[in-house]
Amino acid sequence: MRAIRRFTVRPVLPDALASLGELAGNLRWSWHPPTQALFDDIDPQLWRGVGHDPVRMLGEVSPERWAELAADDDYVRRVADVRADLAAYLSEDRWYQRARAAEPDRTWPESIAYFSPEYGITAVLPQYSGGLGILAGDHLKAASDLGVPIVGVGLLYRHGYFKQSLSRDGWQQESYPVLDPDGLPLSLLLEPDGSRATITIRMPDGPDLLARVFVASVGRVPLLLLDTDVEENPESYRLVTDRLYGGNTEHRLRQELLLGVGGVRALRAYSRITGAPEPEVFHTNEGHAGFLGVERIRELTAGGDGAEVDFATALEAGRASTVFTTHTPVPAGIDRFPRTLVEQYLGEHGATPGVAVDQVLALGAEDYEGGDPGVFNMAVMGFRLAQRANGVSQLHGHVSRGMFNGLWPAFDEAEVPITSITNGVHAPTWVAPEVAALAEAQGADYHGDDAAAFWAAFEKVPGPDVWRTKRELRQRLVDDARRRLRKSWEKRGASPAELGWIEDALDPDVLTIGFARRVPSYKRLTLMLRDPERLKSLLLHPERPVQLVVAGKSHPADDGGKRLIQDLVRFADAEDVRHRIVFLPNYDIALAQPLYPGCDVWLNNPLRPYEACGTSGMKAALNGGLNLSILDGWWDEWYEPEFGWPIPSADGLEDYSDQRDDLEAAALYDLIENEVAPRFYDHDHEGVPAGWVEMLRHTWANLGPKVLATRMVRDYVEQLYAPAAHNARALAAVENGARDLAQWKARVRAAWGGVRVEHVEAEGIGDVAEVGAVLSVRSYVALGDLSPSDVEVQLVHGRVDAEDDIVAASVVPLSLVESYDGGRHRFDGEVALGRSGPFGYTVRVLPANPLLVAPAELGVVALA
Repeated sequence: MRAIRRFTVRPVLPDALASLGELAGNLRWSWHPPTQALFDDIDPQLWRGVGHDPVRMLGEVSPERWAELAADDDYVRRVADVRADLAAYLSEDRWYQRARAAEPDRTWPESIAYFSPEYGITAVLPQYSGGLGILAGDHLKAASDLGVPIVGVGLLYRHGYFKQSLSRDGWQQESYPVLDPDGLPLSLLLEPDGSRATITIRMPDGPDLLARVFVASVGRVPLLLLDTDVEENPESYRLVTDRLYGGNTEHRLRQELLLGVGGVRALRAYSRITGAPEPEVFHTNEGHAGFLGVERIRELTAGGDGAEVDFATALEAGRASTVFTTHTPVPAGIDRFPRTLVEQYLGEHGATPGVAVDQVLALGAEDYEGGDPGVFNMAVMGFRLAQRANGVSQLHGHVSRGMFNGLWPAFDEAEVPITSITNGVHAPTWVAPEVAALAEAQGADYHGDDAAAFWAAFEKVPGPDVWRTKRELRQRLVDDARRRLRKSWEKRGASPAELGWIEDALDPDVLTIGFARRVPSYKRLTLMLRDPERLKSLLLHPERPVQLVVAGKSHPADDGGKRLIQDLVRFADAEDVRHRIVFLPNYDIALAQPLYPGCDVWLNNPLRPYEACGTSGMKAALNGGLNLSILDGWWDEWYEPEFGWPIPSADGLEDYSDQRDDLEAAALYDLIENEVAPRFYDHDHEGVPAGWVEMLRHTWANLGPKVLATRMVRDYVEQLYAPAAHNARALAAVENGARDLAQWKARVRAAWGGVRVEHVEAEGIGDVAEVGAVLSVRSYVALGDLSPSDVEVQLVHGRVDAEDDIVAASVVPLSLVESYDGGRHRFDGEVALGRSGPFGYTVRVLPANPLLVAPAELGVVALA
């Protein structure tokens, strides 16, 4: 008999243990082993049975056990100590506060809003599908550890993403269990009178969409999650937050309106209710939340307090304080909606009344060469609404500048205003405690500010200690994989009599290679299967065997990805290799945490350059794993021979060609057979592979500090958040500052047709230029209706290629020398010739204003 309503009854704890409720309610427990140990010690078997979920755990413990624990003075003291530690963590000064005190003259944002469609924080709050969500979760955790004042904004999906299982023939199957918010580590945002706080969004031809707001405490960081499953909504509206990345195009648009427009309104409600400062900086993690910029424009243009401004002024005010991060290196990964659908939802009766729909449509228009005039591009809108934008690795920044060069067609790719901040991972979440203990045994402080000193301590760890720890972690992975494998086969319909072989599946003394990620085609899950017999020979080598642990989910609508999984599963099901290769279903945080430490090598073989960053290899490296990867994403940027092995990439061949796959698969097999396995099995008299362990030490000491999420968040603060807050304050400090900037931009654009470089003269190099000579340049420039203060005239110089294109260009500003009638001016400058070889130069004119952050920001230039 089906219940008509479902809810969770929360327990009443003994007074002496009441703090356990507070500890369970703050997600810091997910990266804090002492807190986890408190729940484990209540009942270890039950703790495993509830999936390491403290909220569920508290509801499952018997009254008798609570009475025993309340009478246990040692346990009560431990609870009090951990609760005091949490209180100190939440209140004490951390890196951000100390840095702010040390540099009081620098701009430090009071609050930063971070918007993402998904967050991977813990397996018990399944609001993520893959790397984007895990990255967002690690961003919040690292911000908490650093004391950075971030507020997260997202959606609460009633079914999360999906749980993956396999059919008998290896086909991915999806299930969507219902998540009860009352059973999750969440609290409802309430008004001062105790009523539920709600936000509303106008919908076309229907009632308003209502959403309540749940708050997850991620250490010091509040995460606001909007939920439309409320009784006041009609059924179609209640389903807006049904599942992550589900539904049709209109459903996705509704979700993204809720995230962007509703997210800003939720922030305003949160600040009003709690007294938290209003965010100064808004960070859009991928284009899904881009409508937040439109809502901020609406707030200014239709504020209703008599201080309304025009669209252009509101746009400049919002852009100055907005950061946009793009994560995809492939156009297919960008959300694009029909313009007619966006017009319907943001028109006169839509979500942002007061903002003209034609102005909104212009923000997302692909009005550049090769663009589709019929679509609204969320990434394009993201760039136009943010003054600062970045990719997530150096290579991805380069790829993104090429992808979006059409927005700044007058500029070379290198000057497209998209920078890079390489992703990082949250070490306390992903590093096994046994690994951290190796450095702590050398006196290193895991929780100190000096990350380099902590990771450098691994160079002093004795080889036998490293090797013993790695075997323990390999054994833990083997045990976990066997348990998951048995559970998977039982779901596939196997009887217990068929599963005896699982007791011998995998071996803690065999070289273990991990491969786990989402399964789009470009990540090439089945590249390892290009030559099945060659792979079998590696798996079954009599002296140097290899074993593979594989996991990954395909999007429910991607049958191509499901076929890749099925091909891999069918290979792994074969009796001759099933003890050496396993596919573990339902890849999530809970599976990943024993997987990374238990692997010796992390495999990544995407089509280059389609891996934006790829942080799984970072997690493996921090756990004493070596990388075996195509030079893509972060690996292209930080690869060193001591960190692992690069798989040669056949970049000149067609992306999805058999020849390319065959070549790169053959290179992969050769590396494993001739370099990876021999080094792993080359043991010394102590039974330790000294060369291998030396690579691990080098990886920990030299790669470890680079791949940390704390490094990443510091980079965001110093390179993007603080400068964004500075510009926003500069606009606000001057009366009509944003209006003046908008009017200046409009004036420059209108007058730019009259700007030209009329004549350039050079002297000082004679008939033959030699190193050390000084090139003097005079340029005569017509500015029309603009003044010299509106522009910068530049001498651009550097090496030239065979087509006379300047490569690795350098820029020297030219100085105003004379002005003439008719808006003509002379600008002079010089440059010393410091190196031999082909050299070239030109002169150009760019708009100049202290509040611009990049030469290409206005998209206009005049060239000689």
